Amino acid sequence: MSPAGCSHVNGFKVDNWKQNLRVIYQCFVWSGSVETRKRKAKSCICHLCGAHLNRLHSCLHCVFFGCFSKKHIHEHAKNKRHNLAIDLLYGGIYCFVCQDYIYDKDMEQIAKEEQRKAWKLQEFSKTSGIGEKYSMWEPTKRELELLRHNPKRRKITANCTIGLRGLINLGNTCFMNCIVQALTHTPLLRDFFLSDRHKCEMQSNSCLVCEMSQLFQEFYSGHRSPHIPFRLLHLVWTHARHLAGYEQQDAHEFLIAALDVLHRHCKGDDNGKKANNPNHCSCIIDQIFTGGLQSDVTCQVCHGVSTTIDPFWDISLDLPGSSTPFWPLSPGSDGSVVNGDSHPSGATTLTDCLRRFTRPEHLGSSAKIKCSGCHSYQESTKQLTMKRLPIVACFHLKVSPSGIFIIIKYIYNPLLIDVFLLKYKESRMNGQYQQPVDSLNNDNKYSLFAVVNHQGTLESGHYTTFIRQHKDQWFKCDDAIITKASIKDVLDSEGYLLFYHKQFLEYE
Repeated sequence: MSPAGCSHVNGFKVDNWKQNLRVIYQCFVWSGSVETRKRKAKSCICHLCGAHLNRLHSCLHCVFFGCFSKKHIHEHAKNKRHNLAIDLLYGGIYCFVCQDYIYDKDMEQIAKEEQRKAWKLQEFSKTSGIGEKYSMWEPTKRELELLRHNPKRRKITANCTIGLRGLINLGNTCFMNCIVQALTHTPLLRDFFLSDRHKCEMQSNSCLVCEMSQLFQEFYSGHRSPHIPFRLLHLVWTHARHLAGYEQQDAHEFLIAALDVLHRHCKGDDNGKKANNPNHCSCIIDQIFTGGLQSDVTCQVCHGVSTTIDPFWDISLDLPGSSTPFWPLSPGSDGSVVNGDSHPSGATTLTDCLRRFTRPEHLGSSAKIKCSGCHSYQESTKQLTMKRLPIVACFHLKVSPSGIFIIIKYIYNPLLIDVFLLKYKESRMNGQYQQPVDSLNNDNKYSLFAVVNHQGTLESGHYTTFIRQHKDQWFKCDDAIITKASIKDVLDSEGYLLFYHKQFLEYE
């Protein structure tokens, strides 16, 4: 949108447009009086599907209500060439030519004036007792009885420990306990299970999602004694037989297996009806953890590009000392500024690891592919990019050949990172990899909220977890023992899995 604003509003600003806009705000958006609220409830439905919700919009050029989510208002705008519509919930004006919500000084002034009038009418209704919109809640007799039986009120304070609970080790099950701690402290997953959103279509004693729901209830019940996850272990053995037994298992492998089983058991939920198709699923697991990884294979002869997009739940990153060659890629790795911060010479950042993950790779003569353009086998290059970013990004730090896990503090500034979208394409000039200025966006910032650690070697060792509680407090979870930790403790630990949460969530 240019600084001058949207030019398409001029087609609406004719005759008595101000009065017409005021009537729309009064009757269909703010609805200050009892009569207008009743009228809005009866009349504001989609003219195509009859729905009240789905982000209902009203055409500003004629009397037409349509769903924004199902694009019924889009169809009307295209057929009638009516470019402007108003959101009946928030009052924002959308231009279908600009494909964005627009700002117009005159329209904004009318919206504010009508909103203030509506607030005054609602306040009058409250004081007069007529048509009260926000009525005072008063408990019923049944609710009073329940409150008497449960008089204790739990308040969240700065030192509150609700949600912190240890897990008993059932015999080399620290690999499971550390992942459970990370999942139970994933904010959106916690909100889903604590709001009882799961609708089971299986036998409850065999559904892993039902068990996770019960586990969240146990964690946030306020009990301090360690929980014994024997039912969870039994279900994991049942649905992921390769993890059965009392041998030490890999935490990363358990995470992927757990997400896969949870994904398959979410079929009964409202957003998981298509969970049997991993590429078209909106269950809670895919909403939070699934991203889209794009692979572009370019023919070296005709430069034709073959593109595939695959879902992913985690990204495995090479680190210094891993089996593949690694070198710092950050601009200014000699001590200059990166992302607004300076870091020591030679320090490796997570951005370095991501750059290396997304850089073009020459496949060589031993891996020729049949090009659809040349119709012959040719050498090619392959490049991975992020097509869609997940809400929770899990990074698996590969272990060095000697079995030594990387110390997190050697990965510079791990508490806040930027993740590249599809726009990011590396270009090499004079031996330096450069990044386009506009490739990073504030919406792509992630913050660390859980770290799974490993002490020991690949064959044997012990897993622990650092989790971030409210107010940026960190705690170490060592099976049944929960202790307070500092950021220094987190950075000094031997990281194996890093869990990052997106700081800004898009409105859908």
